[in-house]
This record gives sequence, C-alpha cells and structure tokens, in this order.
Amino acid sequence: MAGSCVLGTQFVVIGHENGVAWILWGVGVTLSFTVIYAFFAAVTLRGVKPDLETGINGAWLIATVGSQSIAILSTLLLPTAGAYKTALVTFALIMYLMGCMTYLTIIPLILYRFTFFRLTPAELTPPYWINMGAVAITTLAGATLIMNAGRSSLLTAILPFLKGLTLYFWATATWWIPLLLILGVWRHLYRHFPLRYSPQYWGMVFPLGMYTACTIRLSQAVDLPLLAPVTPYLLAIALFAWSLTFAGLIHELVRDFGRPRLPESPARPS
Repeated sequence: MAGSCVLGTQFVVIGHENGVAWILWGVGVTLSFTVIYAFFAAVTLRGVKPDLETGINGAWLIATVGSQSIAILSTLLLPTAGAYKTALVTFALIMYLMGCMTYLTIIPLILYRFTFFRLTPAELTPPYWINMGAVAITTLAGATLIMNAGRSSLLTAILPFLKGLTLYFWATATWWIPLLLILGVWRHLYRHFPLRYSPQYWGMVFPLGMYTACTIRLSQAVDLPLLAPVTPYLLAIALFAWSLTFAGLIHELVRDFGRPRLPESPARPS
C-alpha cells in the first residue's frame, strides 16, 4: 500500500504522469483500508493471542506508513482534482491525522517492549528502523500539506497547528536515530550477531531515505534553512546504506545461483 503511493508520487514529481498516479492512488487507498482493517480486526478477534514480548515489532507501524503515503499522494494530486479538490484535501488531512493516531498508539507499546522485556540480538531485527521511518514519512506528509496550504482554506486555517505537529514528528524521528544506532552496535559488535544480507535490511534503508526527504521538505515548509547544510550528508548515508544492501542482495543471488543443486530422488512406484 505504501509502495503504490510512493511510486505514484514519483509519477507526479518526476514523470508528470498524473493519470498513472491516480491509478496508483486508487490501488494504495484500496489496499490500505483492506490490509489495515483486516489486520487489526484479526488481531483483535483471534482467540489465542501472543504476549507483548513476542507479538509486537516495528512492522506494526506499516499502518502509519501506508496512511501517510496516501496523504502525500493525495496532496500532490490536488491540482488535477477539479471539482473534487475540497474533498481530496479533506481526505488527505484525515489520512495524515489517522497516521499520526496509529503511530502515537503503537509506538508506546514498542517502547514498553524495549524497556521492560528482555531483547535478544535475534529479536532486534532491521524492521525496528520503521520506528523512525514511520515518523519520518509523517513529517514528510505534514510538510507536503504545509507547502500546499494555499490550495485550501481548511489547511490555511490550521497552518500553525500543522507546522507545530510536523516539527514535533521530525524531532521524534531525529530522537530515534542515535538509539537505533546504539542498538545496532550492541547487536553486531558487542553480541557478535552475524552481519549478513537479509531482505529485512530493506526495512532499514527506506527509513534512512525517508528521513532525508522529510528533512529537505521540512526545511522548505517551515523556513528552517539551518537544516539545509546537513541534507547532502543524510543523502550520502542513505545512498551508502542502499548500496550495501543492494550489494548484499546481488552477492546472495550469485551465491545461490552457483550453489550445486541436489539431485531429485526418483519417484517410488505406486
């Protein structure tokens, strides 16, 4: 659901193909409501439930990421909404606030699990970086709404609220980064957990790129030029993380391709 809207955003910003973006917007909205409500209904109604120690991780915050990706794409599509512009901007604002709600609901549970339950190196998986990535995309959604406030009297009326809330979420994303780095050092250097490629590491690359993007847009949206000098370094870090992860993927594919396959056992006669 997030991937559909992120790709749709690229079609608007880079490709200027609004028709394709609208299709991806529809896909993202449909998937978002289907997956989010199916998930929360399932975990609420299931008879046997896991405890907090084993039942929650950063992947739960994909609910926030999905909602905020819809808010961003909806805002960028406002110029092509025609008579539905008021409805679309209201929908974008609602999705933004829903994303804020899910983050503020889920993150206390994750912090509680971090601080009051034993955490092993195997359990400290890369998707915990979504703790930061979810709030980074929330910042980007808020900054996008702020930068398009002139298109809506509703956004103009609540502009001070949007600026304060967006700055708050950026500060929260910034707070997470040192802690996640410390936990990574503890996992791999202190506890010697093997550092090898896993598809889960893409769950760390996305938050780093999203933090870079939200910092750039926030500096423009609330007129904070002091953030601009650090953005090239953030971009370099995000690209470095992407390159390492992609190299790990290629290495894994090459190794699997060159690995000898075991001969299939002959079928027994019936």
